[in-house]
Amino acid sequence: MKKLFGLILFMGLGVLIILALNNTISFPKFGSVDLSDRVADAYLDNDNVSEVGSANIVTAIVVGYRGFDTLGEVTVLFISALGVAFLFSFKKEKRLDLKFKPNFMLKHGSKLLFGIMLVVSLYIITHGHLTPGGGFPGGAIIASGVLLLYLADDKFRSNIKGFKVLEGVAGSLFVIIGLLGLILATSFLENFIASGTVGQLLSAGIIPIIYVLIGLKVGSEIASVVDNFLTEEESA
Repeated sequence: MKKLFGLILFMGLGVLIILALNNTISFPKFGSVDLSDRVADAYLDNDNVSEVGSANIVTAIVVGYRGFDTLGEVTVLFISALGVAFLFSFKKEKRLDLKFKPNFMLKHGSKLLFGIMLVVSLYIITHGHLTPGGGFPGGAIIASGVLLLYLADDKFRSNIKGFKVLEGVAGSLFVIIGLLGLILATSFLENFIASGTVGQLLSAGIIPIIYVLIGLKVGSEIASVVDNFLTEEESA
């Protein structure tokens, strides 16, 4: 039955492609679209930029106008981390024994580098509405620092409970802010705080707050994935 369903689906997709190539179905041809009618031009309007308050137009679109889709991306990452944790939950965890013992310079140098990485990640997160960056790259840097400590320090063990709490709090606050936009404004994740002056650090309304929450959530989720992979399992 499954093979028959797959065959029918495959043949239907093939017919659809053939009809599209023969222009039987009216799809816009490549290079023939009127760019003046594109929705993207509306996002670049100066009035819209002032409304969102973000000096980075990409951030204005991703977190401002397309904030609900960004919530979906964070949810996908959460499901991925949850799947990894679920797969590794069937057996007891045991810390992965490194094949080498890190020396003094490597162990303490990694801690110094982790501090620098943490400062850079916080800068990228808090300045996402002013410059290219934001919560996703900032959170990835935080998780990279955790991975560095795992590999450079044989006694390091991340606080998984702390990461889980941080992840849950950040995700919940993200949704709460979105619901406040629905209550205090007109739509989910709509800006309900004064956007301020474009280009200032304290501007763009809720966008910097959302980016901080995204950065903490992404960093904690990826760090949890790293912890799950850098452990070896033994029978319960």
